[in-house]
Amino acid sequence: MPHGQGGEQVPQNLDAVAVRAWCRLALEALGRAREEIDSINVYPVADGDTGTNLYLTMESASQAVDAAFTGHEPAAPSLAETVRAMAHGALIGARGNSGTILSQLLRGMAQVLGGGPEGEGGEPGRDEDHADGRTLELALRQAAESAYEAVAHPVEGTVLTVATAAAKAAAAEGTGDCEAVARAACAGARAALDLTPGQLAVLGRAGVVDAGGRGLVAVLGALVAALSGETVPYRGADGVHARVPEGCGHAPVEAVECEDLPADEGGPAFEVIYLLEADDIAVARLRTRLDRLGDSLVVVGGDGLWNVHVHVDDAGAAVEAGVEAGRPHRIRITHFGAGDAHTTARPPRERAQRAIVAVVPGEGLAGLYAEAGATTVPTRVGEPPASGELVDAVRRAHAREVVLLPNDAELRHTAAAAAQQARTEGVRVALIPTRSAVQGIAALAVHEPDRGFDEDVVAMTSAAGATRYGELAVAERQSWTMAGICQAGDVLGLIDGDVAVIGSEVARTAASVLDRMLSAGGEMVTLVLGDAVPDTVAEHLEKHVRETYLAVDTVVYRGGRQAALMLIGVE
Repeated sequence: MPHGQGGEQVPQNLDAVAVRAWCRLALEALGRAREEIDSINVYPVADGDTGTNLYLTMESASQAVDAAFTGHEPAAPSLAETVRAMAHGALIGARGNSGTILSQLLRGMAQVLGGGPEGEGGEPGRDEDHADGRTLELALRQAAESAYEAVAHPVEGTVLTVATAAAKAAAAEGTGDCEAVARAACAGARAALDLTPGQLAVLGRAGVVDAGGRGLVAVLGALVAALSGETVPYRGADGVHARVPEGCGHAPVEAVECEDLPADEGGPAFEVIYLLEADDIAVARLRTRLDRLGDSLVVVGGDGLWNVHVHVDDAGAAVEAGVEAGRPHRIRITHFGAGDAHTTARPPRERAQRAIVAVVPGEGLAGLYAEAGATTVPTRVGEPPASGELVDAVRRAHAREVVLLPNDAELRHTAAAAAQQARTEGVRVALIPTRSAVQGIAALAVHEPDRGFDEDVVAMTSAAGATRYGELAVAERQSWTMAGICQAGDVLGLIDGDVAVIGSEVARTAASVLDRMLSAGGEMVTLVLGDAVPDTVAEHLEKHVRETYLAVDTVVYRGGRQAALMLIGVE
């Protein structure tokens, strides 16, 4: 058995300790190569962040593995537990197009190494403690196949091509030894990477290899290092030595600045990424919808948790699609600003007067929104405004740029019609699909009229999308709900539009709703109380949050007449 630095023995089979070492070495390799990879990032968007995104994704995977070991001290976790932790960490921490694909590659490997689809039924060479070379071959194949399936429109000459070549080279190795299989995979990936400029025109014009593929070579090189204990000097384009075994080095490439490339005048303006809790059927519908909205669509994950990545012009619509599919969170929206490939050819826009137009239930909220500078459209329960009322509000705002907050899921089409009408009158309108007034409050909290319109809309959309909303209402009649049968007079606790709790007292029902909403985490609770709710209820809920969730703050507003019994927001 080979020895590593300091004479320690390094296993040739892949076990939990080797996986932990792999994650750490991969993180080190990506850290050293990060600037180089960023500099050659020209596809799908020349935004110079592929190396950074790969590093952050791997960092999350490595931290999850370390946490798995800490939780099992003094013994080590099983191989299955370790690779599943790695895959989960990568999934929740995936950044950008490249990081999202890397997370799916790791997930595909974990499905086999952890006893998933390829490993079920006692796959030879894989037990609870280790996997041999044959199983590693299957894991690499599953990784490449699952990555292809996750990308809506796979393109050759990318990391997908490199991953497939790695899997084929591993399968051809034939010895059944993990180190030999990993070394063959790395060499196959390296050879495929060299061919990418001839497969993808944008790479050939820039004279660089695929950035994501370059990152995968570093990750596979780290796997060989973890299994062999070798430390071979490596010199990349930036002149930094990387820890990659012999035979897996990367030839120097010419660094390319993003602004040196021709602009993609037709590309979408935003990158939208979020985690999504949803079932398979809802995700299938989401893929279809997002594919129509934009490009570079990658949806990875499974078992109820997904990471969604897409480039779109309408960031709000992409987030709204996620809301309709399930529960999106950790929403990140990036505007491809001046100097990026999508916007280099676009002239800077003149700063214009901006206004917020919001639909609000109750006088109390109308006053709150007005204090924040919004033009309000008051509404009563059961009396939604027509699109003409929203257009009139846009006109009253006397602004060239307007952000429209419908604050009600049922007003989505009405607000869209009003926005379209206002645009024909020369007003630039951004519709943020807020489904509750508490989401609108979150959006208003980050509104900054002095920054660029796109940047302001991105920040407001992110804040709204990161806010779960709940509501308390009184049942008018006996009926079936998601939480069971309710009777007239029961207090209903709704979360994201669905009845989740049926109770008899406002305070207890509200506390139960809060507990369910905060079980997924949160930093800020917003309570909007109707006139029928006494101050003692607010005091009880504030105390409950303060004593049960130490790091969570609570803010209380009065909705006034015509407001719902209670609105709840969790950011």
